[in-house]
Amino acid sequence: MSKISVGVLGATGMVGQTYVSLLSNHPWFEVKYVAASPRSAGKSYAQAIAGRQHLDGSAAAKNGIGSDTGIAGNVGKLIVEDANDLSKAIDAQKAGCCDFVFSALEMTKDQIKALEEAYAAAGIPVVSNASAHRWTADVAMLIAEVNPHHTDLIPIQRKNHGWDKGFIVVKPNCSIQSYTTPLWALMQKGYEIKRLVVSTMQAVSGAGYPGVPSWDMIDNIVPYIGGEEEKSETEPLKIFGSINQEGVLVNAAEPKISAHCNRVPVSDGHTACVSLEFGTKKPSIEEVKKIWTEFKALPQEEHFPSAPQRPIIVREEADRPQPRKDRDADKAMAVVVGRIRPCTVFDLRFTGLSHNTIRGAAGGGILSAELLKYKGFI
Repeated sequence: MSKISVGVLGATGMVGQTYVSLLSNHPWFEVKYVAASPRSAGKSYAQAIAGRQHLDGSAAAKNGIGSDTGIAGNVGKLIVEDANDLSKAIDAQKAGCCDFVFSALEMTKDQIKALEEAYAAAGIPVVSNASAHRWTADVAMLIAEVNPHHTDLIPIQRKNHGWDKGFIVVKPNCSIQSYTTPLWALMQKGYEIKRLVVSTMQAVSGAGYPGVPSWDMIDNIVPYIGGEEEKSETEPLKIFGSINQEGVLVNAAEPKISAHCNRVPVSDGHTACVSLEFGTKKPSIEEVKKIWTEFKALPQEEHFPSAPQRPIIVREEADRPQPRKDRDADKAMAVVVGRIRPCTVFDLRFTGLSHNTIRGAAGGGILSAELLKYKGFI
């Protein structure tokens, strides 16, 4: 099977580099177009990221990025284009080098929103990591195991805008990944979740690069991340929502979520401590563990390349999950849960962990693209 040609917008940034790394040996997709800011345009990709590579040594060596024999492998030879110059992407598409793009743009929200719409209007589908379109009514915010049916918004979006082949889908905030899929698994088994309180401990990589100053993070916890609590409290409701007969996505009314978001001195891996309240039907602790252990969804059933075999991994140890020990579980795409126990205020407590730059960012975007290919949108 010939591979689908992929472009990466914002390819020189932290998330963009992760996309290039994860796609280096992908069986379906191949990076043939890279774009970034005007200051990187005209350079080879290897030159553009020289001295500011964000992957650790093992990941870099594994994927040929930053190795002694050549930065970024074959992608290193590509010339970086200006992401603002849409004509370059259109020319690449005509040449068979840009069938769709992953957007890892680092601009203002309004700039990203306008630029992603311009790509979609030009017939280039956009799979975005940015938050700019998360609350656009006809844009699906995807977790492939939870709401693959929200891709039904794509024909509606195209009709609304008069677009032919282009469209936009987004991935949600990285911090909600560590508990949204476990909640969904319980909901799918008929257990209504009324309310939950979640406290997240979020890795510094979630702040991007250069991120939080080291003087603020070493020997410290920062109990505030701008906008993060609002995203944590609202984005799951869109993900759990349903499309009505008029083609409008209606957000779920529950669960009511109260979030506390903290930045902690961990490199990668967002941890969430969750207490939740069920409706009238309440599962036992053993039933909860069984549901999570057995949970599989479309990406597992159809064996998508980036899908974890076990989307939820249950740990029985009293002190797990831990970021350093568990963030890379099952291709760093699994949610690892533990400390599953009764709650003295609500009904159930647990701790969830997911890798924020892989499952919560580039890996999650790639899995969404695999879903879109499976459904025939790309």
